[in-house]
Amino acid sequence: MRLDFKKVFPNNLSKFEGFRIIRLIAVLYMFVMVARSCIHLFASDGGAQSIAGIDTSVEGGNNIIAIFHQWGAIQLNLAVLLLLLFFRYPGLTPLILLTLALDPVLRFVAGQQMSLTTTGTPPGEALNGVAFYLLLVLFLGSLWSKKTN
Repeated sequence: MRLDFKKVFPNNLSKFEGFRIIRLIAVLYMFVMVARSCIHLFASDGGAQSIAGIDTSVEGGNNIIAIFHQWGAIQLNLAVLLLLLFFRYPGLTPLILLTLALDPVLRFVAGQQMSLTTTGTPPGEALNGVAFYLLLVLFLGSLWSKKTN
């Protein structure tokens, strides 16, 4: 088996020629993204205090909640778009996985800009590394050619 980086921008968008398990795990991950997005968008506090442990009773707390709601809307928009592309154009699976793998990296970079004061470690931060490695393995797996030449 060898990695084929041309699969990131394939000529045939209608077919994914990799391992089915890659797409199965990827779609499960994206459904988790949809659920996470809906929590941020629809929870009364956007998940800021109830999940992330950010004190929203401080001055400007409503702004924190508003930002979490907006973040959920953006996340939901991206998740739905990626799911639509995923099902309509299976050949884009490697590009979609690359996009998803960059998310935890950019979250890490953003977290280095300024740390949050929380009552505990937010799930997004705690699972950031795990998500990155999972998505990296899925991305690299999506580039493997099944055929040996």
